[in-house]
Amino acid sequence: MEETGQRRIDPVGIAIAGVLAALALIIILDTNALTLTSVYGVGPKAMPYVVAVGLGVLAIGNLVNALTGGMPAGEELNYQAIVRILGGLAALIAVIGFGGGFIIGTALLFAMTSAAFGRKAFHIDLLIGLGLATVVFLVFSKLLSLTLPSGPLEHLF
Repeated sequence: MEETGQRRIDPVGIAIAGVLAALALIIILDTNALTLTSVYGVGPKAMPYVVAVGLGVLAIGNLVNALTGGMPAGEELNYQAIVRILGGLAALIAVIGFGGGFIIGTALLFAMTSAAFGRKAFHIDLLIGLGLATVVFLVFSKLLSLTLPSGPLEHLF
């Protein structure tokens, strides 16, 4: 029987820290390979470095928690929630693939993810998802001049 005061190393936490560190390294190496230059302030290479630093910090924190025994106890998997989230991702891919556009696909993903977390108001979540996806679409397409998959709703803007 294990003593309650004894700290134990969590191998899963170490593995997660390794994956996070590897992702950070891949992002840094990939960003360094870009040949983009910016003559004005912050260029397109800045954000990947921010993401890589964030992943690195998460990797270090996870490693420290895994080595000091600070990781929370594992929980049972909720397979129904996983299936709902994967179904939402499949719906997003299908809607975009069949020309439904970013807004409708993202709204479905939002509603399915909300349902996976136990919310019962699917129709309300779908409307919230439509609102949020519309705002995201407008920010990306109008402010940032980036192209997202277009469908019938996107053509209204």
